[in-house]
Amino acid sequence: MEKVVLHAERRDVTGKKVKQLRREGKLPAVLYGKHIDPIPLVLDYREASKALRGLSTSTLVILELEGKQHTTVVRERQKDFIRGNLLHVDFQALSLTEKMHAEVPIELQGEAKAVKAYGAVIVQAMESVEVESLPGNMPERLVVDITNLASIGDSILVKDLVLPEGVEVLENPDEVIVVATAPRSEEEVEGAAEAVETGAEPEVISARAEEEEEE
Repeated sequence: MEKVVLHAERRDVTGKKVKQLRREGKLPAVLYGKHIDPIPLVLDYREASKALRGLSTSTLVILELEGKQHTTVVRERQKDFIRGNLLHVDFQALSLTEKMHAEVPIELQGEAKAVKAYGAVIVQAMESVEVESLPGNMPERLVVDITNLASIGDSILVKDLVLPEGVEVLENPDEVIVVATAPRSEEEVEGAAEAVETGAEPEVISARAEEEEEE
């Protein structure tokens, strides 16, 4: 799996003085874990923000600190809600011999046959799953091929996931990940048909989006 490497230095500045570090282009952080005491850190803001952008909670981040490498994952990111800038990052140190839990995103791949044949709407009921594995086996994402969703009502369940060696999913095996449903209106039928004719990607609706729409 992909690994991100960042250089870090110990941080002596704490409290309100941390704002000065941010003005100097630094990013405050902390490293903690089961077998180490918390260590205040400072990173280069530009390097860290670029490397951490879009990172999932299962991606390993190698922190180089005082000549030693720490294998970590990002546990929390504090942001300025107005500017969107990172303010602080929490890194959790991992043992390569101890299993970890993480939420791994699910990525749909392919075009369901039911879309072309019946104008089906693809509904993604789960956007991520919790998994357990050693850090070195932890996947960054799980890819689900939806090509064989051929009829209305066809679905892919948690137990159908193709998992890397040493990875276990901690979810109900009969939970639905994605399902091909009937179009809800005449407009959706026409829209699906037009998408097939033009070669556009069919719409994938998440269960969360459906709930928000109903509210």
